[in-house]
Formats: sequence, C-alpha cells, structure tokens
Amino acid sequence: KRIALSHHHIAFRLQHNGRVQRRVVGQSMPDRIQAILGEEFWRTSLPVHEGIQGLQLEGAIGSPTVSRGDRDHQYLFVNGRFVRDRVIAHAIKQAYRDVLHHDRYPSYVLLLSVDPSKVDVNVHPAKSEVKFRESQAIHQFVTHALAKALAQTKAGASAAVQAPYVSETVPPAYFDRISAMPTTQSRMALTSGTSGSGSEGFFEKLFSDAKPAIAPWETQGDTPLGFAIGQLRGVYVLAQNTQGMVVVDMHAAHERIVYERLKDALNQRTLPTQRLLIPATFLSSELERSVVEEHAQVLMDLGFEMATLGPNTLVVRSLPALLKDADPTELARAVLRDLAEFGASDVSHAHRDRLLATMACHGAVRANRALTIPEMNALLRGMEQTERSGQCNHGRPTWTQISMTELDRLFLRGQ
Repeated sequence: KRIALSHHHIAFRLQHNGRVQRRVVGQSMPDRIQAILGEEFWRTSLPVHEGIQGLQLEGAIGSPTVSRGDRDHQYLFVNGRFVRDRVIAHAIKQAYRDVLHHDRYPSYVLLLSVDPSKVDVNVHPAKSEVKFRESQAIHQFVTHALAKALAQTKAGASAAVQAPYVSETVPPAYFDRISAMPTTQSRMALTSGTSGSGSEGFFEKLFSDAKPAIAPWETQGDTPLGFAIGQLRGVYVLAQNTQGMVVVDMHAAHERIVYERLKDALNQRTLPTQRLLIPATFLSSELERSVVEEHAQVLMDLGFEMATLGPNTLVVRSLPALLKDADPTELARAVLRDLAEFGASDVSHAHRDRLLATMACHGAVRANRALTIPEMNALLRGMEQTERSGQCNHGRPTWTQISMTELDRLFLRGQ
C-alpha cells in the first residue's frame, strides 16, 4: 500500500502462493487513493494542495466525521518515501484539535516535497524517520495547509465539492509567508446584539436573513440543511430537506458558531465588550483573585472587566458582547480556572482556542430551551455559513442526515 500510494503512475500486482491478491493499474493520484483506501474515504476526504518556495504538500485528509479508532489509514511521504515523523504528526494533530473527538484518529495520505538538502534521511537504519533542518517552518506549513482545508467544512457541505484535487504535476501556488494561525476566510454577516436573559429572539437577531419555515420542495432550490419543522425534547432541531430528515444538536451547533465568531473577532482584534447593567459579584477563592490581579490585561483583551471587591469577593463589570447572555459568574469562574491552569503566556498560542472554546460553551444556547421556527431556521443557516460547523468544539458531530430511503426501509414502505 505504501509503495503503491507513493508511485501512482506504476501498475502493481501482488501474488502470494501463485494467486493474485491485489492488482492496481497505473492511474491518477485520486484514483490510486480511492483504490487503496476505499471509495468512502475518497468521497468524504478533503483535498490538500499547498505550496511555498521549497515546500509542497498535497494529497487528501479524512473528514472529521469519518474518523477511525486506529491509525491504520495514515500515510505520510517525504520526497516519495514513507516515513513517520513526530514534527508532522504533531502538526496534523494541531490542525484537527478542535474538530476531532479525543479518542478518534484522522485518515490521510500526504505527500510532502522538500529541498533534499534541508532534510536528513539517515537518522534511522530503515530510513523510516527523517530530521528536518527547519522543523518549525515545516510544522507551521503543514498545520496551515491542513487547517485551511478543514476550515472549508461547513454543515451540509459535500466534501467532494470543497475543492478540486490538483495533480502534483501542476506547479504549486506560492505564498509570501507561512502563517501559523490563519484567519477565518469566511465572514458571517451577523449582528452582535441579543436580548433578554435567554435565547428568545436570539437567532433571528444573529441571522437577519433567516428564511421562512416552508418545505424545501416548495422553493426554487434547497439549502443543505433544509428547513425546520420542530424541536425534540428541547435538545434537537428537526428539519427537512430534499434528501429527507436532518437532526441537529442545537447546543453543539451553536457552540461552534459562537466559537468561530470569537476566534475571528480575536484574530481581528475587534472583540466587543458589553458592560453589565448590574455588575455580578461572587465569593471567590484566593487563587481566583490572584488570577484577576495578575492577568487583568489578558482578561480585558478577552472582553472581561473583573476586579476584587473586598477580601473574598470578585466583581464582573463587563463581558464579551458575544456572550452577554451567559451567566456572568459561571463564565468568569470557567475562564479564571483555565487561566490558572495554563497561565496567560499561552493565551495567544496553543491554549488560546481552548479558552475560547470554554467561553463558547457558556455562551451557546442551552438544552431544554424552546426555540421558535424562525430561530431554528436561523441556526441552520448559521451552520451552513460557519467553518467547521459539522463538529462541535470537542469534535462531536453537530448534525446527521436520515434519508427518505432509510425512513422508507424502517417503515417497510414499498415492500
């Protein structure tokens, strides 16, 4: 499999005890990937094609929704040779960190081309490991390339049409520099205000262009997630599209939307704050008070204004505007807990997204909250507009499709 994937133009035939076990013809890289890893992987995979002077990465990575419980479908090639490399493995893990559940593994076929003078291939007797002379640049390049591919995943989007696969014979696109933290490409047309103490009217104000609740077949065209028909036990939104029924975990879906908006605002340094009409006070621990005093500027950058109020009390005067409907005390304690654990120095790097995920979880609409049909439809449209919205911040799926064929089979229709 390794040899066949790295030399797709060559035909291979494997015989054992005189019997042919596997045969592949010389073919294109997409066809070879499909032949080795299967049609499902290729159909749901995301193409990767990224280049910068001296570096080129191409291949296909598995959709987070089609992950595996093992590492069997992980193929990395450097200059045509299969290798295992900790630097690139960590870069791949970083790219998938908030779209893949912690006990799952991504599938991928990645071919990295690098200047041979910048890689040492003699660090392992079997040549199965390499050492890059500029490992940090390699790490950033791979993370950027995969994060860019994964950013195009939206709820309801088909992986097969995200981007065309580009053959390695095509010259790579070039970039001025590598960015370790690419900004969100899609911009959502959202307003920042919410009303009330809960989510009533919430989605209508977030997504002013929400479509009315009408059946998809009555419209001139369909939207991927269809249109809402109701809510199940205050947890799931039920919708219908041309394929059948869509079931959405409303908290998980909204959590992703809020999370991506927080990341985008922080990247653009445009995170607005909302001053509380009545400041929230709560009894605090010595550790919480010390975090507020030590990291006051970091908290301000994140949209929080907190201060000590007496020997055992903290006060919250402002919150991020995106989260102003969250419980200020619970949100403040969660943020302080994260800051106490990893400190402020990593907020803009490895742990920043974890902190924003904590904030998004507290800002997302809670289960058992009744939504109106327009609010449900607005949530569906928001999912279709938001990068990575097929998974929540913890890598769990936010929605599933149940086709009419599946429903007909369930009820024995036509039999």
